[in-house]
Parts: sequence; C-alpha cells; structure tokens
Amino acid sequence: MEHRQARVLARGITHNVVVSGPVDGPPVLMIHGNCSSADFWLPLLRRLPPNLRVVAPDLRGYGGTDAAPVDATRGLRDFADDVAALLDDRSLFETGARPVVVAHSMGCGVAMQLLVDHPGRFSALLLEAPLSPYGFGGTRDLDGTPTTADFAGTGAGTANPDFVARLAAKDRDGAEPTSPRTVMRTAYVADPASLGADEELLLDTVLSTVIGDDNYPGTFSTSENWPGVGPGDRGVLNTMAPNHFRIADDLVAVATKPHITWVRGEVDAIVSDTSLFDLSYLGSLGVVPGWPGADASPPQPMTGQTRAVLAGYAAGGGSYREVLYDGCGHSPHLERPAEFAAELVELLT
Repeated sequence: MEHRQARVLARGITHNVVVSGPVDGPPVLMIHGNCSSADFWLPLLRRLPPNLRVVAPDLRGYGGTDAAPVDATRGLRDFADDVAALLDDRSLFETGARPVVVAHSMGCGVAMQLLVDHPGRFSALLLEAPLSPYGFGGTRDLDGTPTTADFAGTGAGTANPDFVARLAAKDRDGAEPTSPRTVMRTAYVADPASLGADEELLLDTVLSTVIGDDNYPGTFSTSENWPGVGPGDRGVLNTMAPNHFRIADDLVAVATKPHITWVRGEVDAIVSDTSLFDLSYLGSLGVVPGWPGADASPPQPMTGQTRAVLAGYAAGGGSYREVLYDGCGHSPHLERPAEFAAELVELLT
C-alpha cells in the first residue's frame, strides 16, 4: 500500500501525516504510541488493501510534527484535540467520515479520549496493547484506587535518565541495556527478529522523540512516599499519570458505543499486570530498592483494569472482543502482522 507524507496546519501546529489510499476509501485513523511516530505503522500498511483511506498523524513532539508543549494537567487531551482537528480537514477525510480507529499503547489512551469527547465520530476501535483507562502506574486494584495520595511512582520521574539521554543523543548503538535500540528489541517486541528489515526505520521513529520538560519525559515532583518521585504538570509521561488521566467512568458512560477490539500480546513487557515499566512491579523484583511491599505499593493490574472497564462498557450497551496472541509482546502489528491486518479489515466490513 503506497503512502505519502502530508503537512497539515491544525490548532496552530504543523502536523506531519502519513496518508495512503483514495480520499473516498473506507476510512482508517491510526494513532501511534509513546516514543515512536506514524512511521511505526508502515510495516502494517504494506499488508492492507490499497482501497483503504489511511491517515496516521505524528503526534506533537514526535516524527515530523511540531514539538508543541504538552499540558499534562489535561491528560492526553492535547494529543486528542490535535487529532480531532485533523479529522475535520477535508484534504484528509471526506465530510462525515466515521473512521475505524487503530491505536497503539499510549495512542489507545488518545483514542479513548477521542471517543469520549467526540461520540458518534468513529465506527469501531482497534486497541493494541492499550494504556489502562486508569493511567500508568500508581493504582492498586481493578477500580483504579490510587496507591498513594500524591500518586508517587508515576509520571516523568520514573523515566530512566540514561535512556532519556541516549534518546536525546540519537544513539543508534545497541550495546547498552538502556540504549533505544536495545529497549526497542527487548520491550517493544518479544522477539527482535520480528523487526526484520524494518529495524532501522522503526528505530528512526523511536529517535524522533523530542526531549524536554514540555515533551518527553516532562517535569516531576518529589514525594515523601516510595520511590520518592511523583508526577509533574508538563510533558508526555505525566499525561498518563493517574492524577491526570482517569477516563474509565467516562468511557463506560459514553452515549455512543462503537465496537472495540482489544488486541494484546501474552508477554507484553510494557502494558501488563507484570509490567517492567511499573516501578511497583520492579520493586517487587528487587530491581528498585526500598519497595515497601505489596500492601503499600502493589503492582498495577493493568490488564485486569482494562478488562473490567470494557466489561462495564459492554454492560452499558457497547461490545468488545479480547484477542490474545501467545508468545507476542507489545507490538502485535509487527509480531503478528497478518492476523492484526485481518482484525482491522474485519472491522471495516
């Protein structure tokens, strides 16, 4: 499926957008995740029918889109509002288009926000390894109860500083465990061989991440609670902190409920009940010292939370289906591309 790069001005920001297919084709909106860009979808695009109208924007601060500041107090709404403005651009979609939304990881949180803020605009959602509707880290149960009053252990302060420095330096080496290449090989997928000939392209998407207090990872606060840091009000990682992003109730209550297909990998290292990016889980493994124990700081049940919220969504008149790929990690569209493409095509029929 051939594609092109478009430059679109919306909300005062110049967005870079991957576009493919005829403007009157069945519409698909793709939203990438954290530390990547729209080009992360290119391996999937090659497997899709050429008649589809695919629009995949780079979110602000990623790829070729302007690095506009991210106000984390709005949760993921800065990203969602940008994407909503692109929905109304007639060079991208026909008037009244109701696309299938395909989203990955953090992008799924953006998609959830779009669904809540713009009901009736979408025909279906395909959520790949979605961020929990209760945010990332810092909650203890299926109801999203905060672990501490100040949401310690979430937000930008949880980022590995060496990884951030290597991102800023555009480090392409794979020798160190904190290098972007190594993180992509070990956390984005279960088997690095699944990256194949696209590895350099995909690494480019990771390295496109703009570094700074207003973008990735953002600002942080100190905390008297373990592990000593809490979320700030600016930048990407704080948009997903549970004090800023908590959309579960709104998602269940939304009046117009398109079908949701939830796709996840069995051995996802990033979004799971045993996430290697959740400081509480790392503390339970002894990787982060001083962990106060499971009663005080249990690992976040990310998968269980998503399942419980989607069950409430279905009970309220919606529908969802959970698809699990054995032996698959955080990026099923790279690791199981044929099956993932089939799930998308099914939603268009």
